[in-house]
Amino acid sequence: MKKQTVLITGANKGIGLETARQLANAGYHIFLGARDKANGDNAVAQLKAEGLNDVEFVLIDVVDDESVKQAYEAVCKRVDYLDVLINNAGIPGSIPQPVLSTPIETYKQVYEVNVFGVARVTQAFVPLMQAAPNPRIVNVTSDLGSLTLHSDPTWRHYDVKTAAYGPSKSALNGYTIALAYELKNFRVNAVNPGYTKTDFNNNQGYKTVEEGAAPIAKYAMIDKDGPTGSYFSDYGVTPW
Repeated sequence: MKKQTVLITGANKGIGLETARQLANAGYHIFLGARDKANGDNAVAQLKAEGLNDVEFVLIDVVDDESVKQAYEAVCKRVDYLDVLINNAGIPGSIPQPVLSTPIETYKQVYEVNVFGVARVTQAFVPLMQAAPNPRIVNVTSDLGSLTLHSDPTWRHYDVKTAAYGPSKSALNGYTIALAYELKNFRVNAVNPGYTKTDFNNNQGYKTVEEGAAPIAKYAMIDKDGPTGSYFSDYGVTPW
């Protein structure tokens, strides 16, 4: 039986790398995407040292049109179709982000990766996914993108307001809804890993990378009857 294939962006460390590990352990062939070749090669070597040999590096910078095009061409040479795309690459931008004093340049940098980068990669790779028996897309979001939770003073992260990062994930959530509507034969979902201890937040999270990656891997592996156009955390459906 043919191994299912998955491309994960920003997968050389943290949640992306752990997602690659979990899916490789589940029998997937991994295209490990990263924008730096040395870091990507090191991540692949790390997984192979663990006995996970169905992993290969793909150079991809989600903010660069030519890089994404070359990544698409590289994957096309390896497979007839791609089963799963996980848009994991993201940046927080400089923190803190007070609304009235965060530079406009920070907004641009964050949206370029977290929103435009996802759209750029998705537009490039969907043609390669159309022939898959059960194509799935997971957009890695955050509960900081939930407008409902941000409006609830009892929410544990209510005071964590960011001018650019949280709203960029709200925009990503909206994009996910539109994408799921358009790609009716796909399963497309936004998945929140939660506050996970990684370099992304200076290792301040309370979840392990294993816990953070678990819901991403879970919704990457759903079947044809699985949900689409939804927003999930490890506890289930997350309010928009």
